[in-house]
Amino acid sequence: MLGDDDVFDSVTWETPDTQDDEQPSTSGPGFRQSTDDSETGPHDPKWEGYLISSVKDPVKELAETKDAYVSYLVSAKTNLPIFSTQNPSARRRFTDFVFLRNNLVKDFPACVVPPLPDKHRLEYITGDRFSPEFMERRRQDLHRFLQRIGRHPTLQRSTLVRAFFESTEWHVHMHQHVAHPPGPEPSPGVLDSISDTLLNAFSRVRKPDERFLHMRENVDKFEEGIVAAERLGNRIRNRTSDLTGDYHDLAVAVQGLGFLESGITDHLNHFSNTLLEFSALMRHTSQMTTDPFLVHLHSLLTYSHANRAVLKLRDQKQLDFEELSDYLSGVTNERDRLSAIISGHAGSTGLGIGAYLRDRVDSIRGTDDDRSRVAKMKKLDAKIKELQDAVTTAHETSDAFSEETLREQSIFQHAKEAEMKEMLGNYADGQIEFYKAAMEEWERIIPIIQRIRVDV
Repeated sequence: MLGDDDVFDSVTWETPDTQDDEQPSTSGPGFRQSTDDSETGPHDPKWEGYLISSVKDPVKELAETKDAYVSYLVSAKTNLPIFSTQNPSARRRFTDFVFLRNNLVKDFPACVVPPLPDKHRLEYITGDRFSPEFMERRRQDLHRFLQRIGRHPTLQRSTLVRAFFESTEWHVHMHQHVAHPPGPEPSPGVLDSISDTLLNAFSRVRKPDERFLHMRENVDKFEEGIVAAERLGNRIRNRTSDLTGDYHDLAVAVQGLGFLESGITDHLNHFSNTLLEFSALMRHTSQMTTDPFLVHLHSLLTYSHANRAVLKLRDQKQLDFEELSDYLSGVTNERDRLSAIISGHAGSTGLGIGAYLRDRVDSIRGTDDDRSRVAKMKKLDAKIKELQDAVTTAHETSDAFSEETLREQSIFQHAKEAEMKEMLGNYADGQIEFYKAAMEEWERIIPIIQRIRVDV
């Protein structure tokens, strides 16, 4: 995949014509407005165009059968030349999104492919996956998934993404994509033949790159911040829920007090109604502002996990190179040891007690003759040639993957800034609307309270 020029070549950005009301706005983080290469670094993202997507209109298909499912209308506005129309649209189900995501991960291993919402949710067990609330929540998650793909300059111009939006025979395209993937199938290499004692999940990179160490530190800090914000947000939501109930109980108590105070019954009833309205307003704000904020926070956390996985895969590429280099060194030393024995200089290679014990075992077995050693050397020479080619390939792959990861981090940073701006802006707007509505409610009750006559 790394050698596929169609995957990792750089493209340029063209600012769309925004004079037409139909054109989407592409200002803000996540979209570059300049095509001047002097303004960007070698690892800065470059776009070929824009892809503004949306997911809406969830519909329950085959409603009265056991094969019922929900389909969504996916549509986009784009000026990418890979698309045959500027306004593609199609209906897709959740499994189609899963196929798209899984194959993008395979086709673009160095890209941060955004995650999908987890399918194994309680709603599937309880049978509520067709409820309007669940379908709306999933629609929002899928909408965010396609938005993230649209912000990625490589993923947005994938042929699979184009077919996802345009194809009227999507299932045929799915089968063709599986049967004929865009990149060559990886062939078994030297790494596959090395035992698990050499390569294992607990191996660590011995010469870590400071750039990627700094990136992982930033990822750790970002995720810690998201987790802390999510925890505090849930605490605020729970306290707001309790406070909403308390305001409702207070309204009932004030209404009961009105029956006892006949002279100000109407005033107290108005005050009770204001308390009920304020309680309902708090509940509405929690549902429409706080809940989406928490969902988006958690979605950002899973998106960051996908970014972490790419960094981990880059480390694995470097680890492959380091382990292969060590393996080559060991085989070369063994070949030199056998050559030294044949030349009458046994022990001059200084390989230690292990080599000595191996010689003694061969001597006991009667396999210490020169012909046996020559045969072993020929096999080792072939293995050395194979390992040298593998080390060269692993080094090139590691370097290419590192360069692509650097570009990918810049892309992820742009997408993260755009999402945080959107998320925090929506939360701030929701809070502003809440306090404006709350002030209006309380200001309406003030003149009513002031009309209460108090005889001294």
